[in-house]
Amino acid sequence: MALAAIDRIDDAVDMTRSFLFPFDGGRWLRLAVITFFLVGGSGGGSVFSTTGNVPASTGSTTGGSIPEFSVELPEFTATAVAVALGVIAVLVLLGLIVGAIGAIVEFVFVESLSSNEVNIRAYFGRYLGRGLRLFAFRLVLGAVTFAIFGGAFLLLFGDVIAALFAGEAVSPSIARIVAGVLLLFLLGLVVGIPVALANGFTTEFVVPIMLREDRGVLAAWRRFWPTLTEQWTEYGAYVLVAFGLHIVTGIAGSIVLGLVAVALLVPFAIVAVLVGVGVLQGGVLTAASIAVLAGLLIAYLLVVFVAAAVIYVPIRVFHRQFALLVLGDTNAEFDVLADRRPSGAD
Repeated sequence: MALAAIDRIDDAVDMTRSFLFPFDGGRWLRLAVITFFLVGGSGGGSVFSTTGNVPASTGSTTGGSIPEFSVELPEFTATAVAVALGVIAVLVLLGLIVGAIGAIVEFVFVESLSSNEVNIRAYFGRYLGRGLRLFAFRLVLGAVTFAIFGGAFLLLFGDVIAALFAGEAVSPSIARIVAGVLLLFLLGLVVGIPVALANGFTTEFVVPIMLREDRGVLAAWRRFWPTLTEQWTEYGAYVLVAFGLHIVTGIAGSIVLGLVAVALLVPFAIVAVLVGVGVLQGGVLTAASIAVLAGLLIAYLLVVFVAAAVIYVPIRVFHRQFALLVLGDTNAEFDVLADRRPSGAD
């Protein structure tokens, strides 16, 4: 029996084509908005401690075979610290807002693929509650992961950080830094891979169950777990195949976007050069010149964003439909694409 992860690639391609064509500018624009927030919103292991064995030294370095270097933080005024904290707070707030919207848009996206209708306003209100629960789950998962890595980092380099903030010059050895980075890398493998799988499976397989059966995140996970354990070969194959497909589509999308970005840059660069020549001839960089150059940069970035949407919308649609097809194959009760599957794909 063929594995669904292999058998459904062609079906996902066919369904992507039928979902996106004939071309509808309004639909593509709405999908571009969805894609933007999907990208922007996408949020226990051993603890290694070597601080007792490899202490940091302060002040001047001592002789030895292991090279060291000295680091000292510059002094910051109270105003600079306040501004920095304010900027960080604003960025965190914006990140939380985008993350919350992105979690809700996950349901908007799946409902759009299921119904073959893209209606952001209606779906957003319908799935607001479930989206916020998904956001809370992602937030907790991210906080736990951050606490693990942050705790490990402090155990490894806490004395160095404390000395820096105390205004002292520190000279950690290269050996200590290399050992610490290696341990953090190993911790990343032990913790990061399971966390990535949990987050990915929640997005691709648990969200459709939440949508279809009106469940919370944990209840949907409990519903999905028997299917995952019984069909572990299918989902193991899916992880490998999806990983390979993401690499292929990511490289292809990046190449195409790079070529398009360079091509789009030409007319903007010509105008910018003309403005620059005028500035050189006049000998003064006026406010009008700065405004024109800034406007050109903003316009160029907007055009590139539109181009990226055109390029990555089909990629995003393909990958999500591929995951939904595999989910429906492993358990028909979770099939949100039943009405859109190509004939012979049941």
